[in-house]
Amino acid sequence: MHDPLSVTTRVSTLVELLRSRSQLEPDQLAYKFLVDGETDEIDLSYGELDQQAREIGAYLQKQVARGDRVLLLSPAGLEFIAAFFGCLYAGVIAVPVYPPRTDRPLDLIEAIANDADAKIALTTASLFSTIEARLANHSRLKSMHWIATDNITGVSSESWVQPEIAEDSLAFLQYTSGSTSTPKGVMVSHRNILYNQRLLQQVFEHTEQTKIVIWLPLSHDMGLIGNIFQSMYVGVPCILMSPLMFVQKPIRWLDAISRYGATTSGAPNFAYDLCVRKITSEQRSTLDLSRWRVAFNAAEPVRAKTIEQFTDVFAPCGFRPQTFLPCYGLAEATLIVSGGKRDAVPIIQSYQKEALENGFARAPADGDQVRTLVGCGPVLGDQEMVIVDPESFTICESNHVGEIWISGPSVSQGYWNREELTEKTFNSYLADTGQGPYLRTGDLGFLVQGELFITDRIKDLIIIRGQNYSPIDIELKAEESHPALRANCGAAFTVNGDNGEEHLIVVHEIARDSNSDPEEVKGAIRQSIAEYYGLRVYDIRLLMAGTVPRTTSGKIQRQVCRVAFLNGTLKCVPMG
Repeated sequence: MHDPLSVTTRVSTLVELLRSRSQLEPDQLAYKFLVDGETDEIDLSYGELDQQAREIGAYLQKQVARGDRVLLLSPAGLEFIAAFFGCLYAGVIAVPVYPPRTDRPLDLIEAIANDADAKIALTTASLFSTIEARLANHSRLKSMHWIATDNITGVSSESWVQPEIAEDSLAFLQYTSGSTSTPKGVMVSHRNILYNQRLLQQVFEHTEQTKIVIWLPLSHDMGLIGNIFQSMYVGVPCILMSPLMFVQKPIRWLDAISRYGATTSGAPNFAYDLCVRKITSEQRSTLDLSRWRVAFNAAEPVRAKTIEQFTDVFAPCGFRPQTFLPCYGLAEATLIVSGGKRDAVPIIQSYQKEALENGFARAPADGDQVRTLVGCGPVLGDQEMVIVDPESFTICESNHVGEIWISGPSVSQGYWNREELTEKTFNSYLADTGQGPYLRTGDLGFLVQGELFITDRIKDLIIIRGQNYSPIDIELKAEESHPALRANCGAAFTVNGDNGEEHLIVVHEIARDSNSDPEEVKGAIRQSIAEYYGLRVYDIRLLMAGTVPRTTSGKIQRQVCRVAFLNGTLKCVPMG
């Protein structure tokens, strides 16, 4: 029996990886899709995926030229995976986008199509039927050639011609989630992906015994690179469901982990909180989470409280505290940058809050207000990480907060058609030594004995009267002030007042079934923040459940919230 990982030493592109898997083990299960999130299953083997990719690839080769961009607009499922590899097999650049909700406009999709100059879109017949009428309001989308990959006829997989691609060829454009700015197309090469796959395999210690379960969006890096590609890289099955199935009934995620004996499964922090709130004791009694070995937590701030609560609630199901594995990464570095140690309890440290806000990581003394942070592990592989003063471009002293800069094989090739922004973000050098180039992440943090701690994003940092404040901390303090406020559903930011001062604004969703007096809730928020920070909240808006602006991967968009506040377009609850 061959070693599944031996394949990875002989391939330099994702096309070669799938071709090798399909030739060595054509009948092995590659992906299992849970249509209803539960028992309705569809399987796809490596051989079947290779054939579908060749058919789609052959069709595309007749429609577009090598290197053209193709919009990929498919629902989560096996059709998306086949369409993505069909793009790779055709030698075109895939541009995955999240399928639109029926109540959301297509403006973002059109902006991405314009930016990428995509002339063709791959979708499914069912999805196209739901959006076709809406395309008339979007000139670019209307003019594109829409192809339903499940309706392709008249083309044989035998007519496919293997494209001339190399490890530095672009595989796809990963449009950033837009949590702080307009989405930009990150140019990700085959070399970037395969190197990052090796990092993932090593930090998670994946073997041929690994089983992966996910519900994450496949149009984003954590779902696509961290799970779909990783399972193929290791040569193990991946069981997946759509994000909607998870959000509707969070028990479906943990039930799938239990039923299939998954060893690896993870999500952003909010998903663990959702499980704690929504999964009943009766449902928990049916779960066996004892085989779960890697519960990665990334893509948004990792909260110590979440780790503690989830561990306590699901310990009777066999969940162990050392299963949690906090990570840090970003699309510009393909995916993962740093990660904790498998089978080790996450590192949780408290620091003096005031010192952190002034750029120093200092242990608290008795009576100090504290901020508790979760370590996201050391930098992985051959990558280099330095903490840099974002003003002077010099390396910070030990235990000082600065911007995280990264270099290494995972750093992507830049932003599509954004030369000036690429130069500013991907080609930074240290001012005193000239060392570089580095990727500027825009994230603030510090290192303690090699362990990375994240504090904030530069653009989201709140500065009032010269004092720095973390929006994450303010949002958490607001959330904890009243039971009617929904967890992970708030944003804190500032606006300019008439006198030039920065005014603190808090917006937060209120529970659908809440009977609380809105003025009482606002008063609780004001009092909590005033007592803890000594800050006056200039204005509070209570939002209807599910309306706080988020990226398609679930991150709160603070700057979008700010613009909506100024424009008066937030969806607020009636104030009676």
